[in-house]
Amino acid sequence: MTSTSEPPVITGLDLPAGSPGGSVELLHDLYIGPSAPLAAQVFMLARAGDTATRSGELALLTAPGKCAEGPQFWQYVAGLTCALSAAFIPPGDAVAHLQHLTFGASPALIGAFPRLRRIALVHGTDLLAAETSQTQLHVLHRVIAAASAIVVPTTAMADRLRRLAPHLPASRLTHIPWGIPDQLLAAVPSRRPGPGGSLRLLYAGRFTAEKGAAELITTCSAIGGIQLSIAAPEDQRAAVQPALSTAPGLAGLSLCWLGWLPRPRLWEAFADHDLLVVPSTTLEAFGLVAVEAQACGLPVLYQPVPGLTEVLAASAATADFTSAGELTAVLRWLSADPAALAHLRAAGLANAARFPLSRTAAQLAGLTSSIA
Repeated sequence: MTSTSEPPVITGLDLPAGSPGGSVELLHDLYIGPSAPLAAQVFMLARAGDTATRSGELALLTAPGKCAEGPQFWQYVAGLTCALSAAFIPPGDAVAHLQHLTFGASPALIGAFPRLRRIALVHGTDLLAAETSQTQLHVLHRVIAAASAIVVPTTAMADRLRRLAPHLPASRLTHIPWGIPDQLLAAVPSRRPGPGGSLRLLYAGRFTAEKGAAELITTCSAIGGIQLSIAAPEDQRAAVQPALSTAPGLAGLSLCWLGWLPRPRLWEAFADHDLLVVPSTTLEAFGLVAVEAQACGLPVLYQPVPGLTEVLAASAATADFTSAGELTAVLRWLSADPAALAHLRAAGLANAARFPLSRTAAQLAGLTSSIA
């Protein structure tokens, strides 16, 4: 049930409604719908060809010319600022939750409602953008200066942020881990065993370079006895083809493209697999899908990158996904040792229990009240 005792929030993402990604899922969990724990006015972008509208708790805005670089970016932000000003009249005690330290939504919220107090939330992709774009680095510093507090889901993200903003006082950072829906922690779904003989792997996420999925396909194709399912956005399916064309031998790999699954369907799909693989090459702000998998009884194998090592630690198996030899050895071990998978399943359940969404929401509500 949405709380009405805390200051109201205005927040949103400059992504089309329904876009894939952990930041979108967290936005829905925390702010959208009658059961959302934080009272909020929320916006995303209307899809191409749609007009501005309001769908339940979510306002869909139009802002032409979305881009990330140079003067055109600031023209886009100006258009989004006008759209926000027209769509919302937040009360004077409202607090803006700035999702991401970069991109267009945060500077637009700052421009549209200059009198509101602000909390900024770090999601990971914002830091990656600031590391490669001078425009987005400028946005990051602007958002930091405008925020009363900056929320990091892991200390690894705090460390990464301080490399981009070395003069940022530690006192302005607040560590609030992300959370998964509490109902996932209430009961573990039944598993559906496979026919035997093959290790059933699941990859779930965007199929982009920093996620390491292409390298995963190449290595798995050389191992043999592997079933790999890919739950990724449909428009990224073409990215699989180069990996398939360079794979050393596909005879030993059974590959299934699932498309981007709504979360309830993804949770169901967890029961049909033996291992979630997370081969991210750079960082993960938190790793929501990995913790959700653990809550559903699916063990996790991950690349030990910042963010994941803090959230998962020893509750999941690790491997260097860039080393075909090491990954092969780990997958063959897990395929041949059901006791190892059972141990990882139990450790994962215990780890997931540390991250209920209700705790995340309560901590964000407390921080919001403290600056209102």
